[in-house]
This record gives sequence, C-alpha cells and structure tokens, in this order.
Amino acid sequence: MEDRPLADLFEPATRERWLGLVEGVLKGADFEKRLVAKTADGIRIDPLYEPAEPIAQPTRAPGPWRIAQRVDHPDPATASAQALADLEGGADALTLVFAGAPAARGYGIAATRVEDLDAALTGVMLPLIGLRIDAGARGLEAAALVKSLAECRGDALADLDLDLGIDPIGTLAATGTLGAVWDEVAPKLAATLTDFDAAGFQGRALLADGRPYHEAGASEAAELAATLATAVAYLRALEAGGHDLARARDAIGVLLVADADEFLTIAKFRAMRRLWARVEAACGLEPKALRIHAETAWRNMTRRDPFVNILRVSMATFAAGIGGADSVTALPYTQALGLPDGFARRVARNSQIVLIEESSLAKVSDPAAGAGGFEALTAELTEAAWAAFQAIEREGGIVASLSLGKLQGRIEETRGTRARNVANRREALTGATEFPFLAEKPVTVLDVAPVAAPPASGFGAGAAVACEALPSGRLAEPYEALRDVSDAHLAKTGRRPAVFLANLGPLSAFNTRATFAANAFAAGGIEALGNDGFSDIDAMAEAFRASGTSVACLCSSDKIYADHAVAATEALARVDGSTLYVAGKPAELVDSLNAAGVQAFLHAGCDLQTLLTDALKRATRA
Repeated sequence: MEDRPLADLFEPATRERWLGLVEGVLKGADFEKRLVAKTADGIRIDPLYEPAEPIAQPTRAPGPWRIAQRVDHPDPATASAQALADLEGGADALTLVFAGAPAARGYGIAATRVEDLDAALTGVMLPLIGLRIDAGARGLEAAALVKSLAECRGDALADLDLDLGIDPIGTLAATGTLGAVWDEVAPKLAATLTDFDAAGFQGRALLADGRPYHEAGASEAAELAATLATAVAYLRALEAGGHDLARARDAIGVLLVADADEFLTIAKFRAMRRLWARVEAACGLEPKALRIHAETAWRNMTRRDPFVNILRVSMATFAAGIGGADSVTALPYTQALGLPDGFARRVARNSQIVLIEESSLAKVSDPAAGAGGFEALTAELTEAAWAAFQAIEREGGIVASLSLGKLQGRIEETRGTRARNVANRREALTGATEFPFLAEKPVTVLDVAPVAAPPASGFGAGAAVACEALPSGRLAEPYEALRDVSDAHLAKTGRRPAVFLANLGPLSAFNTRATFAANAFAAGGIEALGNDGFSDIDAMAEAFRASGTSVACLCSSDKIYADHAVAATEALARVDGSTLYVAGKPAELVDSLNAAGVQAFLHAGCDLQTLLTDALKRATRA
C-alpha cells in the first residue's frame, strides 16, 4: 500500500459535500429558517464559513489580561481585607467602586477624604497593581482623592497603571443629568488631565463606558457606536483644551460588556479596536492598541439559581479574553442578590485564573484571526457600528443625541424586541426561563445594608444637561417577580401554586410535552403535579378535582389529541373554577379546544411570560 498522509485517505471536505449532507437531514425544510441566525443588528450568522485571511489590527500587549476584582464594600476595613485577599489569591488589578456610581448598585466605598480612601486600600501597594476608578458623578472628586493618596504614600503617578475612569457622558446616559452644560464640562476634563500630567501621570483619565447602553438592552452595534461616540467626544474635548492628539488618544480608555454570547462578544471587542483605528487614521495618528476594559454583563445575571451565573460569567470572561480585553472584571455569581462573600469573590477570580493559567488562553494574540466566522462577524459588526456612530454624529454627537432622546429611542426598540424574546424564550436564561429549579437552596451574601451616596458636586454647577436616563435592568427580572409571588404563596399556605398535568395516554405519548410543560410552569414558580398518565378521561378529571389546584394542562401526542383532546378538556372544564391549558398547539383543533374551555396553548415560541402571569393569578386565588 502506498504510504500517504492520513488526510489523503479521505475524500476532501468541501462546502458542496456538506450542503449535500445538510439537504438530506433537512428533508426539504427551509435552510435559511433552520440554520441561519441573525443578531439584534440584523447581521447574518451562517452555520459554516470558509477560512479567511487574517486582518491586521492593534491588539493587546503580549501576555495575559489583568484579573480585576471589584472593591465595593462600604466599610473601609472590610474593603481593604477583601482587596488584599483578592490580590493574594491571584488578582492583579482592582476596580474601585464608589458609592453613588451606577455600578455600585447601592453599595460602594463612601470615601470623601483621602484618609477614607487610604483606609479602604490599607496594605495595597498601588505600583504593583492595575487600578480603575468607577465613581460615576463623583469622577472628578475620586480622581483628586487618588492623586492625593499617591502623593501621601510617596507613589509616583508615572509608576501607576491607573485608569481614572472619569466619564461624564456615561453618567449622563445612566442618570439623566450631567450637572452642567457640555461646553462647561469639556474644559474641566482637559484641565484635569493637564493637572495630572504635570504630576507625571501617564495613564488614562477618561473612560468611554458601554455599560449604560448594554444594561438598557442595546445591540452590539449600538453599544459600540455609543462608546465610540463618547470616546470621540472626549478626544475633541482634550484637543480643544490644549492637548496634542497623541496624548489625548492615550488618555482615553473604553469599557465594553462581555456577555455569554461568546461569538458576538469576541467580535465586539475585535470590532472596537478596528473602529478606534479608523478614528486614529482620521486624526492622522498611527494606530495604537486601545486600552479596553471588560466587565461581565449585569443584564444576564439572575437571582434565581445563581450558580448558573458562574457559567455565564466564565463564558463571558473567556470571550473577553479571546477578544483582546486588557483587563476583565468578572461579577461574582451572587452580585444580583447583594454584596458577594469571600467564596463568590474567589470563584470570580479563579475562573479567570483557570482560563489564563490552565487553558493558556492568553498565549496567543488575537486567536480568532483567520477564523471565517469571526472575521466575517467582526467585519459586519464594525460596519454596522460605524454606521450607527455616524448617525450619532449627524445628530450633533453623543451628548446632543442623548439630550434629544434619539439614542434612547433606538435602544428602546431593541430593548422591546429583546424583552419579547425573553418572554417567549427565544432568548433563554438557564435557571430562570429554562430548566428552573424550584427546590434551590438560598446562597450566602454579606449582611450589609445599602448605603446612601455622599453628596456629589458632579461635573459642574449651574444650567445642567438633562435627558431621559437609560434604564438598567436584568433580563430575568419579570420571571423573578413571578417566582417571588410563588414564594410568598408558599410561605403563606405551605405549598407552591401548582398545575395538574393531565397526562393522557401512555408514557410514550405524553412524556415529552409533560416534561416541557413542567419546566415552563416552573419558570413562573408553579409546581407541576405529575402522574403516570390516564387512559380514562373521567378518571383524569376526577384526579384533577382531587389535586388541590384549579389549573390543569393537557399533555399528550398529536394523534391522541386528534381523537380525545376536545372530550378531555370538556371533562376537565367541569371541575369547579378550573383553568385549562394545552401543551402544544394542534392547529386544526384550536377553535374547538377554545370552545371547550382552553385558556391558552403552551408551546415553543408562545408568550410564556404572559401565560405564566395569568396562570399564577389563577393558581393563587382564594
């Protein structure tokens, strides 16, 4: 036998061969509907891509990204202890969250004096770590405190890897107020940088933050466009304030949100670098790697079955690292429930350590380069974001767009679509809308009451820029509200609201739909009362009457529905006060079943949130 490489022994893998196999599996079904997806921006995602030529772009400096941990405990001594534990446990950067900042979620460091900040960072050697400030409307005050702290400790600003995180436009987007008109704020930003540079500062003073837009439900292109428009506004402000473009460029960083959609997150981070390179080119600057911070998505965090957040956060961290983030702040899995304890903080940093040290993700620069899917998605996302950025510019820039409500209006449309997708479970949240666990055990968070934010002078006084604040929400909140009603009913009565599964026929006939129905109802806190199935309709109705609930869901196969569904629902409807649902939606029987007393049909793509809201009201009524 001729000695050939193993690959030569097989027929070449071609797109044509693959399409032939796909057609055999689809059996005439529509290829586009079954295998082609689209993003919130309408970008097409194909199931298969050819290899692509890598596109050169500025990337993160060689080596791992920084592992950043939030410091947000109101008590300075506890904050210091947490920070030291994080740094000793493998983190090499801190995100200092001040009380009153949108990201503080009601907590945060309440430092108003340099002594307060020093106490919160006792034992922390600033020259050895990365430090990002997250202070919201207190951005200028916080920056001054950090500068004073460095002076008191004898730390040269030139030796610090420091992001001051000053972001008045992000504050405007998140809170609806700026405290002064932009023409008064912009010179203050330039003056602040001048003051810091005079002291040897070489870091980044301003931050273009994508979180307000992501938390409001924005698409990837909209988040990128708003972030880029903010960065450009800061670039103009610094240049107008006397800084040369090269220093102004270096004084700006960005923060993007990483979520569990790894493909879009990777493409988004790569696209941000390409977008900024376009701005640099327009300014006559040689492209230079942009400092990109990542924080995992608040929007995707859940209060129910919070351990699933570990998976979401790990996937988001993976995507941010692959996408080229310079630092990643991973939200602890209990963040939506309160201040995380030491274990949750440890899990947040260890997930990054495993990805860097054991999975070796940081050993390759831009590992997605040349992958057809990522290159295509990055390129299309870049163009979509650039078009959205140009729209903001035509409206007068990011401040004007926010003041006029233009950007908010576009994000609201996307948010509405996203909310509908969560309601009908096209956008799934494991543990909340999919595979809910009604027997979950409570997790531990620190027993710390929310704190009032110290008064903030903001970015100025006098006539203020005001706009409609972008909402900050988590996708799971509507379902969590239903679960709260269920918990209250359990506490009051000793049992959860329940649905009787009217399983008709043998196990093989009803099992698939009964399992689907049980999981769907559990998403609203409604416990499914299962059984081995009934062959006698009257016996099934009697079992429903004795179940102690007034809500029933008929579950069986299409064949049995065709022969017995109408009679079965009529029998169930004779139970006093009954509310009936059917798992599935047999098109030819819909009118007859509605006439027989069926309230709604439970099927893939239905508005589950509305169905559960109604079912819960009926299951908990006196």
